[in-house]
Amino acid sequence: MNSDRDITITEVGPRDGLQNESTLVSVADKVALIDRLSWSGLPEIEVSAFVRPDVVPQLADAAEVFAQIRRNDDVIYSALVPNLRGLERAMAVGVDAISLFTAASETFAARNTNATIGETIDRFRPVVEAAVAEGITVRAYISCAVACPFEGAVAASAVKELAQRLCALGPMQIDLGDTIGVAVPDDIERLLAAVSPVVPMDDIVLHLHDTSGGAAACARRGIECGVTRFDGACGGLGGCPFAPGAPGNISTEALLSLCADLNLTSGVDRTAVAEAGAWMQSLVGRAE
Repeated sequence: MNSDRDITITEVGPRDGLQNESTLVSVADKVALIDRLSWSGLPEIEVSAFVRPDVVPQLADAAEVFAQIRRNDDVIYSALVPNLRGLERAMAVGVDAISLFTAASETFAARNTNATIGETIDRFRPVVEAAVAEGITVRAYISCAVACPFEGAVAASAVKELAQRLCALGPMQIDLGDTIGVAVPDDIERLLAAVSPVVPMDDIVLHLHDTSGGAAACARRGIECGVTRFDGACGGLGGCPFAPGAPGNISTEALLSLCADLNLTSGVDRTAVAEAGAWMQSLVGRAE
């Protein structure tokens, strides 16, 4: 893996990008997407999620996808897991890293995890313990880190407190999600000012959505504040379930363009990522 990166990008298109797409993508096409991305210089690809198939039908084939991808030894292949059973399934297919999912909004947590924020943390405790024992890297997504579609603006202090509780479980990255894509750069600066005293900046990840068209500006402000880790989805895959028809995750291509503008190295081939993203966009009917 390139150790000289100024910016580290985790490609989340195969998981977070596809899970909101209404068009079901075949195992073969998911594998083809991941295989194309695996040789683009990306250091990590979030392949899928080991969740209930009735909840997220698009990702019901997680084990099959993991079994068929052609792995690059320089790439970390990760998956989202909701609980200990999900971790066990992920470990059975050789996952390198896992992601957990909670929210800074009680309403959002209840609707998306069927649990309170406190209950999600209790659920994570044995997962983190088992993952760390196996040498598996852990990250925790904090959704609604800026605003919630049900509760409105979320206080940065609430995100800070949640990040502290999560980090108390064990070593992990904290992934701050602007879930509905309404953040402006000042929101990102306030959020980082609150969270960085309790989470080392190198362990903070920004997960931006481009619903309002401001994700690139927010990423730039994040970089100015010292963030070096970002999530991106090739082709901007995803969309926002709370804003039908809106753009999805910030595109990996936009992050790579920002790196070029700021003369920062990412180690990623923008052309390869753009071609993979355009191909998948055409398959799910979102090509421009």
